Order: sequence, then structure tokens, then C-alpha cells
Amino acid sequence: MQSYTVRPAKGIRGEITVPGDKSISHRSIMLGSIARGETTVRGFLRGEDNIATLNAFRAMGVVIDDDGETLRIAGKGLRGLAEPTDVLDCGNSGTSMRLLTGLLAPQRFYSVLSGDQYLRRRPMRRVVEPLSRMGACIHGREGGEKAPLAIVGRDLKGISYTSSVASAQVKSALMLAGLYAEGETRVTEPHLSRDHSERMFRHFGADIENGPAGVVVRGGRELEGRDIIVPGDISSAAFFMVAALIVPGSELLIRGVGVNPTRTGIIDILTAMGGSLELLDQREVSGEPVADILVRSSRLKGIEIAGEVVPRAIDEFPVICVAAAVAEGRTVVREARELRVKETDRIAAMATNLRAVGVTVTETEDGMDIEGAEQIAAGTVESFGDHRIAMSMLIAGLTAVGDITVTDTECIGTSFPTFFPLLEKVAAR
Repeated sequence: MQSYTVRPAKGIRGEITVPGDKSISHRSIMLGSIARGETTVRGFLRGEDNIATLNAFRAMGVVIDDDGETLRIAGKGLRGLAEPTDVLDCGNSGTSMRLLTGLLAPQRFYSVLSGDQYLRRRPMRRVVEPLSRMGACIHGREGGEKAPLAIVGRDLKGISYTSSVASAQVKSALMLAGLYAEGETRVTEPHLSRDHSERMFRHFGADIENGPAGVVVRGGRELEGRDIIVPGDISSAAFFMVAALIVPGSELLIRGVGVNPTRTGIIDILTAMGGSLELLDQREVSGEPVADILVRSSRLKGIEIAGEVVPRAIDEFPVICVAAAVAEGRTVVREARELRVKETDRIAAMATNLRAVGVTVTETEDGMDIEGAEQIAAGTVESFGDHRIAMSMLIAGLTAVGDITVTDTECIGTSFPTFFPLLEKVAAR
């Protein structure tokens, strides 16, 4: 088991580019594979999660060439995928499994989805149940709650579905199924989750409408191959944003970051805490808003976090907890129950780790209270096999009084394979 020890930094300085957005990378493979004609993808994130998606489509007969800079996907059309000869391994990727469940449900063949020990513990009924309402035949452990999932492809009918959670994975799974379903598929959420699927569906020419009442997909229209440039992942940038805010004497420019409004909850939260963040050279690339982010060290204060901002920052909460740990006063997080069913229970994991380095944390059912500490202590903490927990605690180590060691850091490769080189590049010692 690999561990990594980080020493306190004297500043976070320089200019970096983070890898491509993980969510957009997944969707570029999926839609490019079922479109007609060639799709090219630049900026694709070659992390383990996205490679799992890529390999799944290769296993279904899609030719995907990769020269290290550009992917070239020879799209097969809506009905061109071939039955896989083996189980499709989604690794640690919940996005791969949930979205593929929606895409495979209307195919005219049999398929099985599985993953690693962590993914096989995660809840899947949230996609299995509404897909079953559309006519899908999906079997899994615990009544469809847990993988492996066995899918017998069937013709589907569109439904109107009101999701109890704001989840881009649930919404996207139903949207993908809706491309094949008879009639309209409508999905409504309590709050708007990230809208990368809506934007990319439109980019590929799908029959789609979205607005305050939700998103509607009409089935039967073929997609056309497109050129895609994937912007930098704001979830990856978030670690360095927090690092530059909490380490005194820091100034960092992060170039080419996706700033989709459904993903910028992290910026809104850090700004509300008193953080200095500027969006420079704002532009649009392949239907997605992009900007350079300039971050300067700041004195942060505790705030209350709840409501519509939560789904817009759901993946960034582990590193938000680190910012809260060094902020003045108390940070209160509520309405974030979704954190308990991520790669690990991220509420429990972050509470355990922050307490191990001297921070006072009180867990609640749907969040936590974090008392800002004047200093973070040295210590050893666990990743719990979760890439975002691991990276967040390494960022905490940059401003600790001594070294922080994080165990089991191999998981970082699932989303951010260049994390360590970038960390060494910007951390002044």
C-alpha cells in the first residue's frame, strides 16, 4: 500500500493547467461511440475512471484511436454497439456504471457491469428503479441495489421522473436511455445538478429541451460525430485553489478551467468564506464556459453551507472541509447527505481525518460542523480508498505544523494522475 508524506509549504506559486474534466471526458466517449461518423476529443482525462469507460466501449466493438493527444472515435450509431463477450469492468467509477446502465438498458443484447470492491458497495437502485419503470430488465445484488448488474436489453418507453436527489448520474442515465425510448423522457430534480449531459447532447444534435421544469429527451434521433475540446476539471483545480488560499504568501494562476455554472459552487463557497479568486479571459469551448482562475492567499471565515449550492459543489466538499479547518470560526454544512454514498462515506472520512490532525468536527446526518483551528497538527491519516479524501488531506498538510502522511494514495490515479508533479511544482519549500 503506497503512502505519501507532505511537508508544510512556504507558498503556492506559479501557473498550472489541470487535466481535462472527468465528467465531460466520460460523456465524450459515450456519445461519440453511439453517434454516426467520427468524433475527435482533445484534452481527454486519461485517469483510471475514464479509461474504464473507454475500455467498455472498445469491448462493444467501437474503434477508438489514441495518439496521446487526441482520441478519434469511429461512431457506430445508436444501434451499432456489439454485445460484449465479458463483464464490463467499471473499476472505481460510479459515473461509468450508472451511465452505462442507462445506455445498455435499451440495447438488443445482454451485458454485465461490475467494478472494484468500493464500487460494488455503492447504491445503484437510484438508476435501476426509474429505468425499470421505462421497461428495463436489470438484475443486481440486494434487489438491484448493488453491482454486479446484469442487463437484458429491451425496448423502452419514455417516462416523466421526479428524482428525490439532485444527481447528474441519475439524470444522465435516464437521458441516455431516453435517446432510444419511445416518446419523451422527462427528468425533474429538486435542484439543478451539473448539466454537462444536456450541453453535450445538444452539441451532438439530440432532440432535447431543458428548463426550470427539467430536461426532456425525445427518442429516435441519430447523433452526429463532433469535435470536442475538454476543459480543465474544476474538481481537480479545487485542490490547488484551496491550497493557494490557505498557505500564506501564495499566488497561483490555473489556466483553462471549466466554469460551468452548475459546477462553480466551489468558487461561490470559497468566495463567501473570504477567498480571493478572479476569473480571467472567460470564453466558451465546445459549448462549455472556460476561464483562467487567479487565486491569492486569503484569511478565510466560517460560513453556513446548504441549499442549491450543495449539488454544485458536491465533489469538492472534502477539500472545502480543509478550507473550513483553517478558517476563523465555525463552518456548518447541511443538506449534503449525498456525501455518505460517494466512493466512501465522505462525511465520516473527513471527520475522522480532521480530528486526527487536531480539528474539532461534529458529524450530523446530512453534514458536519467544523471548528476552525489556528493550526493543523502533524499526523497520519487514511484515504479510505477515496481519491478526493487522499488529495484533500495532502492539501491540509501544506499548512500543517509538521508532516502529514496519507496512506493508500494509489486511488488518486482514478481522477488526477498528474496531481503529485503539479503539487511539487507549485509548493515552495
